[in-house]
This record gives sequence, structure tokens and C-alpha cells, in this order.
Amino acid sequence: MARYTGAKCKQCRRESVKLFLKGDRCFSERCAIEKRNYPPGEHGRSRFGRRSNYRVQLREKQKLRRMYQLLERQFRTYFKRAEQMKGITGDNLLKLLESRLDNMVYRMGFAPSRATARQLILHNHFEVNGKKVNIPSYQLSVGDRVSPREKSKNLLVIEESIKSYGSRGSVPYISVDVNKKEGTYSEEPTRDVMPVPVEENLIVELYSK
Repeated sequence: MARYTGAKCKQCRRESVKLFLKGDRCFSERCAIEKRNYPPGEHGRSRFGRRSNYRVQLREKQKLRRMYQLLERQFRTYFKRAEQMKGITGDNLLKLLESRLDNMVYRMGFAPSRATARQLILHNHFEVNGKKVNIPSYQLSVGDRVSPREKSKNLLVIEESIKSYGSRGSVPYISVDVNKKEGTYSEEPTRDVMPVPVEENLIVELYSK
């Protein structure tokens, strides 16, 4: 499947917000947003002019899609699922994205970024409720337990990521036992506790045209 292989920092600069694509670097002064908070390219500085409603909506959609590292077709599929669920479409979309296994591995501190989490999952390093799962898009349910497999608990990338877990901040809808290296999706999140810096209503407007 096609994946973006360019510089990740350019994506953050294009959206003018940290998408946390490069792990601990995003929390340091080396972050590109801290140095060059304007779009990349020769005419980057001139892109802050007047923006149409469509452009604002598109940027919000691209911001969310790039944050979770999804292709356009994948993202549209999630939106259609969110529309069919009960409740507010925008909130439903964020809940679906947050409950992906690769995102939960990242949120629980087992990987420094979602891209690394995806790679670890694909290489059979994680299990859910004691069973091996190698599908990054696997949808977790409330109460599911996530942990590295026994043979993978001492991997350097997991060890180093867990060390900096506390400094990255946590979310209230998961609980993590650092000593056991196990995390639980403890409750369904509400919009106010999901640390996702987007205006999802603009995305709903974009796809509703």
C-alpha cells in the first residue's frame, strides 16, 4: 500500500501545527515548527494570505489525516462509518481513529510515534487480550488490554519509549501499568479529553457538500 515517504516535518509545517510524527523530537527545540513555522517551499511564507472556506475545511481534513497517517481512501471510509453511528459525526470520527491499535500503542507509550507503532505491530510485537494482533487498524473495544508480546518486551525501542511516557502526557481513557508493560482502553473518550487539535465540524462540512 502506498505511503508518504517524504520529510515528516514538512507535513507539520504545511499544517502549521505539531502532528507528532517524529516522536521525542517533536517535544524538543529541534522541532521544525519551533524553527520555521511556515509552509515549506519557495513560496511558503506567502501562503498565509486570505483563505476560502473550502481551503480552511481541506486543511483541517489534511491535518487529521496526516496525524493518524492515513491514506485518503482509508480516511473517507472512517468518515462513512462515523456517519452511520449514533451521535455526532465529528466526535464519532475521532473516537474511531483514537481506538485504532497503532494509535493506542502510541498513546500508551510503547512507541515514540504512530509510524513506529505501526511498524512494531506489523512485525508481530504486540498482542490484544493475550492474542497476537498484527493489524495496525485493528479497532479496540473498551476493556481491551494491549501489551508487547513476551519475547518483545525488552526491545530497545519499547524500553526507551516507556521511559519518556510520563513526559509526553497521558489521556484519561487509557490506563497504563509501566512495570507490567500493559495498557488498557478503560473507557470511551469524550471530545473534551481527546488531545486532537482539529475542528472536526469543518471536516464534516467538507464531506457533506
